[in-house]
Amino acid sequence: MFDFLANLWQLVRPYKTRLLLGVFFGIVAGLTAPLLMMTVKLAINLLFPDAGGASLARELASAPAWLRDYAAQLEASVPRGTRSPAALLAICAIPLVMFIRGAAGYLNLYCLHWASLRGINDLRIRLFGHLERLSSDFHNRNSTGELISRIYNDTLQLHATLTGPVSTIVAAPISIISLAAWLLAQEPRLTLVSLTVLPLCVVPISIYGRKLRRASEGLQNEAAGLTNLIHEAFSAIRVVKAYNLEDTMLGRFAAAGRRFSDHGMRAIRSLELPGPMIEFCGAIGVALIFATIAQRPGSPMKSGDFFSFIGALFLLYQPIKQLSRLHGELQRAKAASDRVFQMLELTPSVADPASPAPFRAAGADIVFDHVGFSYGEKSALVDFNLTIRAGQVVALVGQSGSGKTTVTNLLLRFIDPASGAIRIGGVDVREVGQHDLRSQIAIVTQDVVLFNETIRQNIGYGRTGATAAEIEQAARQAHAHQFILEKPEGYDTVVGEKGVTLSGGQRQRIAIARAILRNAPILVLDEATSALDNESERAVQEAFDRLMQGRTTLCIAHRLSTIQHADVIVVMDQGRIVETGRHAELLARNGIYRKLHDLSFQTAEGRVFTG
Repeated sequence: MFDFLANLWQLVRPYKTRLLLGVFFGIVAGLTAPLLMMTVKLAINLLFPDAGGASLARELASAPAWLRDYAAQLEASVPRGTRSPAALLAICAIPLVMFIRGAAGYLNLYCLHWASLRGINDLRIRLFGHLERLSSDFHNRNSTGELISRIYNDTLQLHATLTGPVSTIVAAPISIISLAAWLLAQEPRLTLVSLTVLPLCVVPISIYGRKLRRASEGLQNEAAGLTNLIHEAFSAIRVVKAYNLEDTMLGRFAAAGRRFSDHGMRAIRSLELPGPMIEFCGAIGVALIFATIAQRPGSPMKSGDFFSFIGALFLLYQPIKQLSRLHGELQRAKAASDRVFQMLELTPSVADPASPAPFRAAGADIVFDHVGFSYGEKSALVDFNLTIRAGQVVALVGQSGSGKTTVTNLLLRFIDPASGAIRIGGVDVREVGQHDLRSQIAIVTQDVVLFNETIRQNIGYGRTGATAAEIEQAARQAHAHQFILEKPEGYDTVVGEKGVTLSGGQRQRIAIARAILRNAPILVLDEATSALDNESERAVQEAFDRLMQGRTTLCIAHRLSTIQHADVIVVMDQGRIVETGRHAELLARNGIYRKLHDLSFQTAEGRVFTG
């Protein structure tokens, strides 16, 4: 728990001025509880004096001397038989104390919320940035929905802790201590009698606190599952509709919702049950007071004293009840924070060197030197050797699983080789900063990623700070300018989630324009035309031809027609290079490339026939 509280402090430390102001106002709010009882007691005793009479000086017998002197002068100035103005002052003091109590309580919550919201926002930014920088293998293991839940749901629980419980942890103990001290000063014996049941309050807090933490962990897990299910269902809505999976997905969502509700009810039971138990203990304490008074008839207590004593006793058990909820809320927050801070402690499997080497990819050769890599026990690359000369177009072909995409992932340092090295211009890419490396590589993939923003912004992501003229020029070179102008808002047209408002060829040309704008010396084309029809492929291929001019290009292609003019074609099989050469040379060998070519031709012929 200490580590948890230390982490919370680190969150709000930059905003400690507002936090400390909130604590101060919480202390003020806590001190108003006995002050309220004192004013009520004073007003009742002055308005309804017992047989012995009542005077302001007598009621303030334990007050400081200057206050007693002022009370005596005030009473002396009032004619006999006239109601003392002290009673009216005491009556007016009651709403004044309540105003101070309400204002302090409001400022307490306001300042704590102010510091909390900014601290949690800083945490979300930090967590989002950290997760972005973790390596690809982490994102391969964790679902998008779960990461969304960590960033939003778990931090939301921390925000609830930093506002509600933190305000309680300040005001409640102050109220308890000040009320207990005042009660002991008024009636020590009765106070001790009423507090004999106080240890019983600890039992439900301890028992249900542990249950609440377990329920909260389950609740957070189920919340992550629900978020992931929603993300999957709506991101694959076309598949859901095409296969009539609406009822199936609804059933999965309903089952996950029931599990979430079950954990939620366990959490509510564990959070709410201690409160009534503490109230019951408080009622026992009050009953013991009445029993004690009943055993000593003719009690000297005045009506105001007795009323304020009972009222203060009830006020005392209220902050104790709040502290029981505080314990529960801290357990819930700890369950959420453990997951957040565990993620923040993760380190990327691909890390930058302490002192990155200077790097320049323009005019540099790319060398794969005895590179090996495995996914678990399965080898993806085995003793892979390849040299790509500056300005060459090198194509990788092979059946699925032959290791082609692994080559590009290694080049971009999404992963690092298990053995061997990759050098660009003689510099091992592991000695280069990842940002520096990737800023000199442009990539266009089969699955084009477009953001739910304008066409201009999606192209502009190729190079930060690019002007509108540069973006338009890149679109022209990618053969995208014409269809962009045909859109209702031109370059300011929002493309929708994943570019849903554009056709496959249009999305691909937007991606090519983005790569052109990047103007990187190395270009990676990862099966960039495999999902296009023949007409779209021809338009996109023209854009690719322009894009590849003057760049070192590594191309992965399923359609062999797109790579016939490559300088070198590398044929891969089970992570090894089995053939290299130009298109005509490889066909003449009648090897694996010839088989792939014939299969590709037959597939294309069948597609034309069946279409």
